[in-house]
Amino acid sequence: MIPNIKSTNRTKVSMLYEHETEIRVRYSETDAMGRLHHANFLNYFEIGRTEQLRSLGQTYREFEQSGLFLVIIKIGVQYHQAANYDDLLRLYTRTMRVTHVRIDHEYEMFRDEQRIASGTSTLACVDREGQIQRIPEWLTTGPTTRKSQP
Repeated sequence: MIPNIKSTNRTKVSMLYEHETEIRVRYSETDAMGRLHHANFLNYFEIGRTEQLRSLGQTYREFEQSGLFLVIIKIGVQYHQAANYDDLLRLYTRTMRVTHVRIDHEYEMFRDEQRIASGTSTLACVDREGQIQRIPEWLTTGPTTRKSQP
């Protein structure tokens, strides 16, 4: 885990699964004004998805080693407030929908109670050749982890 990131889990009935990740804005992620560069929000969303998967008992590295990949087919960000160097941000990554081949996420990022950004993404499950594959069943069930499965 990256040293400036702290992760916790929580679930809600209104969605399949929600995961909270804390991220501190590093100097190298800012622009000349000391603000978090807009492109880094997408990197933070990726951190949220990766840590959410880890909280289910598998790393993305292990997922790839099984021959499957989750590729972005659609992503969007809405910027609400600036984030600055050394801000501690809370990112909520929500799995909103899982079909047999894709996963839809929503994101909300906060500094204290102030919403900084929100977004959505859709990922497709593919094999090494880029062919659509069925998402493993353990990944469609949310917080009931698969720690004992290969």
